[in-house]
Amino acid sequence: MFNRTFGYILVAALAAGLGLLAAFHFLGRDDAPAAPPLQAVTLLPQPRDLPAFNLRQSDGTPLVPGELAGHWTLVFLGFTFCPDVCPTTLAELAQAQKQWEALPESTRPRVLFVSVDPDRDTPGKAGEYAHAFHPDTLAATADVPALEKFATSIGFVFMKVPGKGFDQNPQDYSVDHSANIAVLDPQGRLAGLIRPPFKPAAIADDLARLTSADRAP
Repeated sequence: MFNRTFGYILVAALAAGLGLLAAFHFLGRDDAPAAPPLQAVTLLPQPRDLPAFNLRQSDGTPLVPGELAGHWTLVFLGFTFCPDVCPTTLAELAQAQKQWEALPESTRPRVLFVSVDPDRDTPGKAGEYAHAFHPDTLAATADVPALEKFATSIGFVFMKVPGKGFDQNPQDYSVDHSANIAVLDPQGRLAGLIRPPFKPAAIADDLARLTSADRAP
């Protein structure tokens, strides 16, 4: 799915957005706060505030930073015409979501699917697509500048890739995008990352542990 140019962009974006993560693992941090043992989630040394963003949810309401407060949230970029990575990832996340259904709704982890193909995916279409995997999945999109700002803030990138018939058919294109999952904490800050291959049981357990840790006195 990725071309070479996109690969270079992705490496640069991840280096800029998550460079502290490698330093933390190699150098160690004696003063880092204790965290529950995790299998799939790699936490940042310190959560990072996100700059202001404004996406549009599938029900037409705005998705702004305050809307993500109160829950751990997994953010995945994609698009409804995606042939492989997107449906596979959302299906895997749905397995994790099923394991969270016993948790209180007020603190239950959430999944946010952000379509980076606004030319073909309206907010409503993105919502229909996401809800087909799990009804609790949030969905949103925006215009390209707003999406680029949001993606960059979580260390992700995306890029339209024209197909062979694009000159005759403007709908003949794909969208290369980061395949990782961003982890936002209940304050809406970037707290970590999940890299493929994804293991639903491990993801479910990690987010349940993080949620429980937040509730502990």
